[in-house]
Amino acid sequence: MNGLQAGGRWMAGGALVARAPAKVNLSLHILGRRADGFHALDSLVAFAGFGDRLRLTPGDALSLSVEGPTAQASGDVADNLVLMAARALQQRCSALRAGAFRLTKRLPVAAGVGGGSSDAAAALRLLAELNGIPADDSRLLEAARASGSDVPVCLDPRARRMAGTGEIVGPPLHLPALPAVLVNPGVAVSTPAVFRALGLAPGEDAASGAHPLVSAAPTPEALWSLLRETRNDLESPALRIAPVIADVLAALRARPGCRLARMSGSGATVFGLFDTRSRAALASRELQRLHPAWWVRATVLR
Repeated sequence: MNGLQAGGRWMAGGALVARAPAKVNLSLHILGRRADGFHALDSLVAFAGFGDRLRLTPGDALSLSVEGPTAQASGDVADNLVLMAARALQQRCSALRAGAFRLTKRLPVAAGVGGGSSDAAAALRLLAELNGIPADDSRLLEAARASGSDVPVCLDPRARRMAGTGEIVGPPLHLPALPAVLVNPGVAVSTPAVFRALGLAPGEDAASGAHPLVSAAPTPEALWSLLRETRNDLESPALRIAPVIADVLAALRARPGCRLARMSGSGATVFGLFDTRSRAALASRELQRLHPAWWVRATVLR
């Protein structure tokens, strides 16, 4: 894995650009809450063929500008995870070359699809490419962990398991392509608020079962069988905070060809998995017509 292999490419003028794809939690099992207050999880993650775009123009000063359809909702540039990740890597790599980042935001914010984390991971890939840092350099993973719990799994955006508080990342998995529709009802959901609503005390184990094993290259039917055995433990508490998520789930489940509808992460984005790409595309068009205020995208998860 390096910046180019993960979707980056050199552009005219010496700039480097990378994709920051949406991260989707196909499953999310909360195993308990540790004594330090952090929650232990086990999650099967896949990535969409759609996301943000990050460009780096090498230069003397580190900076960031944000544009795009969801830029206004992304908050103060000074607090952006792109800059946090870049500074975390600067702290670990002396004389790190950086420059001006330009982020094109297309993903909804505070939506459970890891937009900010994927942006941060893309920044680390671009800086690694610019500075000739190998993909397996431990400083990259250290900087990712320092930037956020979802950043490590986004460093090399391919399907895999993540565990611990997000710092444990498994090897890439070769999942069958999953035609999908992502839907966000336009409601930002606070991740800390969802975890509080889950109601686990420090040191308390969850009563629900462990995550089933995932083979390195499951067949389509094996993957569907596995997904039916899994769940998102944050879905119920998120529904109490944002009841509109139930409307999105119902709308997706009513579409022909939808085999599974589930919330991603801490919400409020919901994904529907379909038996064919054409049915996913049709469902996307229907939902956009019926709910013009919702953010809806057909994609393929891998």
